[in-house]
Parts: sequence; structure tokens; C-alpha cells
Amino acid sequence: MADTLLFITQVSPYPDGPAGVHGVLEQSATAIAELAELRELELLRVDDVRMVPDAGIRNARALALFTIGETPWSHGQQTLILERVRAADLAVLAIHSATDSCYGWDDYGALVGARFDGHPWTQTFTADVLDRSHPACAHLGEAWEWHDEVYQFRDLRPDAQVLLRVRDGELDLDVPGARRPSFGHPLAWCFTEGSGRVFSTSLGHFPSAWESPTYLRHLDGGLRWALGDE
Repeated sequence: MADTLLFITQVSPYPDGPAGVHGVLEQSATAIAELAELRELELLRVDDVRMVPDAGIRNARALALFTIGETPWSHGQQTLILERVRAADLAVLAIHSATDSCYGWDDYGALVGARFDGHPWTQTFTADVLDRSHPACAHLGEAWEWHDEVYQFRDLRPDAQVLLRVRDGELDLDVPGARRPSFGHPLAWCFTEGSGRVFSTSLGHFPSAWESPTYLRHLDGGLRWALGDE
């Protein structure tokens, strides 16, 4: 039996109200299935984590998250995920709004690397490529022009290796809700959690991303790194 890539696409309410639904979830599932096949993994897509048995988490080689809102992982599921990630048995791929999830799970922000803190901008921007040797960035050159939502973050892990960041001066910091954290506006990063690996990218809001070979190579490189297959 092939190892599985468990792909979570659950949309749940926030603690204080409903969450928005991303229209690209079906597209993303098709693309992630193709990336999983390249890594000889079998895709298991889930849109309600309450239906995932512990065995489904134990049998997964990778956990991909395209979630939003208060994803209702049980305490047992949370514990199992953290144990398997820290033992290097479970790679994590956090996509777009995954940082805007699980506010009731204290360790979740550390698991994906940061907490969402609004997206005041939707625009075309230049991303500086900070590590051209990383598999998620090796095809991008020194800079990448892209159109997407631009998230800002809080509680970025101090050990996170930022791979892509919006170039200084690209964003209007006078728009409502905007601020500039000390670490700027990262777009993608990676880190180790225990012996395991986590890759996170905040990009992927629009259908054009999921039709873009450049973006899909970015995701594939992140997944390969998280799996240790780079």
C-alpha cells in the first residue's frame, strides 16, 4: 500500500463568525494529487477532520493543509500530529490560508510557523528570493513577480528560514490594517519541528496560481524538501 498524503481542505467558522470559502479548493485538490503522485504518495482529501481516524494520521507520510477557520481537530489528533511530525514521520505542507486556522490549538501556530494577521493588500508585487538553493525557489531566479493576496503575520517562528519576502517599498503601509512587522512580509518559509520538516507558503489564492507551472514547482519543491527528497 502506498503512503498517503493527507490533504485537509476544511472550511470552518472562526470563533466569532463564519469564514470565507476559497473557490480554488477543487483546483488545488487536482494539483496536489498530481504532486503526490510524483512523490509516489496516494492522495486522501478530507474536508472534515472529525471523519479522520487516528489510523489515517498514522498512515500519512505528509499532511497538506489548505484550511481556514477553527478546524476541529480533536486533542488526540493534535497530539498524534505533533508526535509524528517531531519524529520525522509526517511532513507538513501549509498552503495559503493554513495560517488562518486553529486559534484554539495553542501549538498550531508553531506547527505552521506563524499566525495570520490580516491581508490588507491584493496586488502584483515583486518577491525577493532569499534562498535560491532551496527546492521551492531554485527555479525563480533572484526575484519573482506575482499577483496574490499578501498576508501579514504575527508570531513568526524565530527559527523559520524565510525563503520569499515582498520587496521593501512594494506595499502601501498606509492602507487600513497595514503594519510592518520587524521581519517584514514573508511569503514562504521552512523550518524543522523536532526531527520533522515543515514548509509553508501563503500564496495560492487565485485560480491562476493553480494553473501556473511556476507556482506548482514552488509547491512541489516545498513538498520535496519537507519529505527530505530534495
